[in-house]
Amino acid sequence: MKDMSLFRSATFKLTLWYLAIIMAISLMFSVVIYHFATNELTVGLHHQTERIYNNFPIFEGSPFLRPGNDLAVGSHHILSRLVYFNILVLLLAGIAAYFLARRTLEPIEAAHERQKRFTADVSHELRTPLTSLKMNNEVTLMDKQADKKALRETLESNLEDAGTMEMLINNLLRLTKLDAQQVTEHFTALPVDGVITQAIDQLKVKADAKQITINNSVTSGQVLGDRDGLVQLLVILLDNAIKYSPASTTVQIKAKQAGASIEISVTDEGQGIKPEVLPHVFDRFYRSNSARTRDTASSEGFGLGLSIAKMITDRHRGTLTLSSRYGHGTTAILLLPAPATATTD
Repeated sequence: MKDMSLFRSATFKLTLWYLAIIMAISLMFSVVIYHFATNELTVGLHHQTERIYNNFPIFEGSPFLRPGNDLAVGSHHILSRLVYFNILVLLLAGIAAYFLARRTLEPIEAAHERQKRFTADVSHELRTPLTSLKMNNEVTLMDKQADKKALRETLESNLEDAGTMEMLINNLLRLTKLDAQQVTEHFTALPVDGVITQAIDQLKVKADAKQITINNSVTSGQVLGDRDGLVQLLVILLDNAIKYSPASTTVQIKAKQAGASIEISVTDEGQGIKPEVLPHVFDRFYRSNSARTRDTASSEGFGLGLSIAKMITDRHRGTLTLSSRYGHGTTAILLLPAPATATTD
């Protein structure tokens, strides 16, 4: 409520500033127009009176010819028209200034709301492993009979929670870097198979632990981009595929030319994504908003990984979409520009 009042006040103040600027410009031009018009009127009346006196001397000194009165009447008409014009400008400018102020502040207000939600989500994500870590330590300290095995289990659990927090912090740092980073990379032509192989190597241990086979059928093709960024992007897609796949299944990686781009697809044999969840998979901390429990998070959680993947894709002028039929697996489709046609800033 306080934030809404703050932005209403900011909108009102910004509207007044816009209106003041517009009216200052309008009044300035009105003064210039008034002086120019009255000067032209004075000169015109003077020349007209002289012509009448020259052609018809009989009218010289006639009370019917009063240039001063005509000038006063003409100046009054000009002034009244300018007043009406400025009143109209004031009304129209007030409406335009309000909409312009709203348009100016809307992205700031949206960013503020995202920041609030982001802070709340980070607090929640950090609180969970911290609570677990604290509880494990308290339980162990209260157990006077705790043996070496119990202490070891507590330390292992603490390390796992610390690893969770470290992963979250690293992802937050990546997002911050991507948010602040300008598109100034000097992209180079990279072999698709080499980038994919490097990503697979980083996840081999994790895949082997679940007896998941990564079937890489990519043997050719090139993309224009940053190697580290693209490897990180593919690691995220493969990591999701492995994470949400049942044990002893296969993850398929394919690539093909698609016009001026290279299309890379990563397909798993997992449970898939529900239709109502699919539009939100690239939202930051979507798992925190949609599924807080471990059971639902295991099939619907997306956290920060796909947000980072989407930002890397955007940085490469590409597109990233997820296609899924619930109960039949998910396919991540990555479209990246090929070297011959892609351009960089």
